[in-house]
Amino acid sequence: MAPQEKLQLKNCTMGLLSDGTHPILQEECHVKDALSRIVVEMIKREWPQHWPDMLKEMEALTAMGDAQTELVMLVLLRLAEDVITFQTLPTQRRRDIQHTLTQNMDSIFTFLLGILQLHVNEYNKLKCVAGLELKTKAHWRVGVTTLNTLAGYIDWVALSHITNENCRLLEILCLLLSEPELQLEAAECLLIAISRKGKLEERKPFMVLFDEVAMNYILSAAQSADGAALCKQSSGAVVERRYTFLKRLCQVLCALGSQICSLVGSDVEVQVPVNLNKYMEALLAFTTHPSQFLRSSTQMTWGNLFRHEILSKDPVIGQMAIKYLRVAKINLVKTGFPSKNDCPGCEFSRVDFDSDEDFNCLFNSFRAQQGETVRLACKIVPFEAFQIAKEWAQHQINTPIDAGNTTPKTEKGLCSAFSLSAVQWDAMTFFTESVFGQLFKILEKEKLPIDDGMELLQMVVNYETRDPLILSCVLTIISTLFPFVKHQPHFLPQVLYKIFPAITFELVEERKAPRTRAVKNVRRHACSSIIRMCRDYSDFILPCFDMMYAHVKSLFSNEMLLTQMEKCALIEALILISNQFKDYNKQKAFLEELMAPVTTQWLSEEMRSVLWDPATFLAYVGADQVISDPDTEDQMGINRSRISFCVYTILGVVKRARWPADPEEAKAGGFVVSTTSDGTPVYRNPCAEPLQALLPNLLALVRTHNSLFLPENVNRLSKTFARVYDIMDMEKNSVLGIPQPVLDSYDSPVYRNIVERMQGFFSSLYENCYQVLGNTGPCLQQDFYAIEGLAEQIVGSAFIHLDSVPDHRLRPLQLVISCPHEYYDSLLCPLLGPLFAYLQQRLSFRWQVINQRTSLCAQEEDEAYEENHVTQEMVEEQLLRLVTREVIDLLSVTCITRKCPELSANKEDADGDEEMVSMDSSQGIQVNTPTDELSELGKCLLRSEDIYMNLLTICFNSLSWKDTINCQRTAGVLCWTLLKQVLGGNLLPEAVTWIYTSVLKGLQMHGQHEGCSAALTQLAFLIYESLRPRYAELRFVMNQIPDIQVDALEQFDQKAIQPAVTKAGEKKKKEQFRRLIAGAVGKPLGQQFKKEVHIRNLPSLFKKPKPTKDVLENTDSAGLIALFSPDRDNC
Repeated sequence: MAPQEKLQLKNCTMGLLSDGTHPILQEECHVKDALSRIVVEMIKREWPQHWPDMLKEMEALTAMGDAQTELVMLVLLRLAEDVITFQTLPTQRRRDIQHTLTQNMDSIFTFLLGILQLHVNEYNKLKCVAGLELKTKAHWRVGVTTLNTLAGYIDWVALSHITNENCRLLEILCLLLSEPELQLEAAECLLIAISRKGKLEERKPFMVLFDEVAMNYILSAAQSADGAALCKQSSGAVVERRYTFLKRLCQVLCALGSQICSLVGSDVEVQVPVNLNKYMEALLAFTTHPSQFLRSSTQMTWGNLFRHEILSKDPVIGQMAIKYLRVAKINLVKTGFPSKNDCPGCEFSRVDFDSDEDFNCLFNSFRAQQGETVRLACKIVPFEAFQIAKEWAQHQINTPIDAGNTTPKTEKGLCSAFSLSAVQWDAMTFFTESVFGQLFKILEKEKLPIDDGMELLQMVVNYETRDPLILSCVLTIISTLFPFVKHQPHFLPQVLYKIFPAITFELVEERKAPRTRAVKNVRRHACSSIIRMCRDYSDFILPCFDMMYAHVKSLFSNEMLLTQMEKCALIEALILISNQFKDYNKQKAFLEELMAPVTTQWLSEEMRSVLWDPATFLAYVGADQVISDPDTEDQMGINRSRISFCVYTILGVVKRARWPADPEEAKAGGFVVSTTSDGTPVYRNPCAEPLQALLPNLLALVRTHNSLFLPENVNRLSKTFARVYDIMDMEKNSVLGIPQPVLDSYDSPVYRNIVERMQGFFSSLYENCYQVLGNTGPCLQQDFYAIEGLAEQIVGSAFIHLDSVPDHRLRPLQLVISCPHEYYDSLLCPLLGPLFAYLQQRLSFRWQVINQRTSLCAQEEDEAYEENHVTQEMVEEQLLRLVTREVIDLLSVTCITRKCPELSANKEDADGDEEMVSMDSSQGIQVNTPTDELSELGKCLLRSEDIYMNLLTICFNSLSWKDTINCQRTAGVLCWTLLKQVLGGNLLPEAVTWIYTSVLKGLQMHGQHEGCSAALTQLAFLIYESLRPRYAELRFVMNQIPDIQVDALEQFDQKAIQPAVTKAGEKKKKEQFRRLIAGAVGKPLGQQFKKEVHIRNLPSLFKKPKPTKDVLENTDSAGLIALFSPDRDNC
């Protein structure tokens, strides 16, 4: 465009700004926005080089009226957004404009504050004058727009502009907090300012906000807004603007807390504020607010204050910690669901949450945060925390249970999950667990209030209830207080006698009916409590072993009293105690006796025929029978339970049976059989012999299970059980990230029809078999790995018929980590070689199907069918991602020894110069050259060319599969570590081309994501730099990258062939390479069809000085030369 045309266009636009719009209150917002954007587009192309007086012209426009002032504010705001926030123009133009803005920032801020004060003063003068409402509103509109513009600049300008004139800007913003119509925008500006990072010296002026005046403004604004947040005229409905202001004010207080935690105790020598108590009271007021969002927002700040080395010792913080613990008692009670009206918080929840599920998700996160904060408060005031927890527990024990209105699903007199007593007990239990768990860690034995603790434990043990929800809480408290029993061992039997009846807990009414979920949870909870005690205090419980063993035998005598999982839990508890025998022969004899029923059943001829033949197996479990009524009694359930019990028991033994941790005790007890060459003892597990006898049938079950997915065996399933191999609904929801409903499911009986039970049986059995195989290695060690022909047995069982096994059934085989080095060649290589070869083929094929899949359905198809079809495709794709990640995890564990480089210190002084914002998003990611090394197993695998090629193929193919997490990890950890092992060898040119092309394909697929782009660019650079001198084919691949600059490529290519350059040159070289391959980086779908806007660069504002050729020509060096002259020898 000719200069004259540009000038004409500019004059026309300025004319529109000056008198081309309606008055400020009449003009449409979209017209103002469009006009301001036109001006910004002109600025982006012409300022400052061709339009040096732009800022002066904008300032002159503000003198013409309110409408023009608002437009100027919009222009300045959009300019900051495009240049700094969105970065929607070329780098050079962005640098020019940002540099000029920075140079003029003093005048810009003075101008903005002047406009703000002028119109706020006018607004305050006129708002009480009758008849001038429109004029008043016009000043208000300009004030709001000016505050919004300030918010666009405060985020990135140098902190000195914010803190100038003794923090005049912050003072103005605090004053505006009392203006109902401007307070929200002022609070947002204040929040952005206080949240700024930077040098601590520059942030020190923020402490002015802890002064009496500023704190009073914040407190009074919070109090008035809190009263106005609920509208009395609308039956208590929330006034959203006032409520949003409260949120911003709460965030302001939290940001202030972050600043004080950074400044106090630092090198800038900031003292603890005198008004700290007033600040803490304000924070506490938000923590006690009915809004769940406001309560949650303060938790991190409380944690930071309690964690701070200096502040945590201040008496004010100590007093507030006590108040916080008392407030936590209220906040931990789960109330305020948006669907209910049982507390004031419900109104606020209806604004913040779309459903009860959303509320429940945030509340669970809030509870976890609050638990951590309670634990931190316990460190400050441990004895006060103990007293608060004790008083609350005693209060709940002495308070009669209030079940409230029982639902049709709830038995009369029993609590539902939402009953008042249930939520109170649940909150108290969590609080008690948090407090006592911390006290046992931080207090020495002598300081523990043992008598008071035992008094409380005695009350809990004596408390009787038949309500399953309350009983579950009682069990938790007993487990929490159990460490007190160590100081009074005579009380141990009473605790055990309290827990054991809960294992067989039943409600009288449901002996013949299915158990409710709450009852099942009580029984499961009791089993977990026993296991936990036996695990953590096995030496202490050892004297009660005979009593427990006798009690378990009596429970086992009644076949219908316990489920198979409950039986196995008790077996695990006994094994954990038996680990304290510290006598190999005694423990072995016990384990053989304990496992005798399982051994007999598992090795019987009947069971052998079932486990080794798929058809017999299906008939034995009843999967080939047609059931007319799914709710009918399950005739084959007993057979399934026998198989499950055997596998559960084997799993419990391999997980729990161990030798003593102390080498001397292990040696004395007969657990050590030999030592390695370096003196490391080789242990034997007392369960080795019984387990070795059971392994063949277990491997046969794994082989049979894999064979069940073959077409001929799928056809053996009856019509009733045709879909029992499908993924379970719970697993599907987990894969899709769908949260579980927050219904009152504790009250409803767990009705599972025969199809659901059969599906659960197959799923859990398959999972447990692989758990057994994974735990057998660490459990038996050389007794397992030395089994003759083990590799062939595993290949013939776990690896058979994998083509037919669906993705949701594939499980990693965890034999790698614990395998001794001497078995790498004989066991792991024969196992992992075929496994990786198969996985490479399977994953490549499955991802090819996913990439080619289209979701187009014929329009005449049923809508419900289409929705189910799309959901199924989503499940399959996500399952494939999870399987791929597990494969990459296995590959990483197998081949890589991680070396974590030290992270560079965080720099908070990025503000204050012209490069305040990174000039390109990708430059903000610093990726160092990978430093990971091959493990010993990795080196062993790489000696086989076939295995090595499969590993490379998996890694480099996975770069272009639709999984960004997998791509970033593989590119950053695996690819280069594997490839650099053969850089010195003779690679085929085709292989080099494929490797490099795979990386570029990954960039095309994932380059839009910063993390992936950085990792892939680094990998491509390393490959090109290492292999380009020997393989000209890489240059041919580079030539095919879209929009590549041939001249720049030629220059870079020459440098790649030359020897390595300096470190500074290396950084520049990487940047040049990143620009070269930019054409290979894929765009997100939203950007693919966007029309590109090209903005030409103007003459540069920066001129680099020419370097002096001869250092001797520099007169400054004359003194240095004279210093070493011969004339100074006499000095």
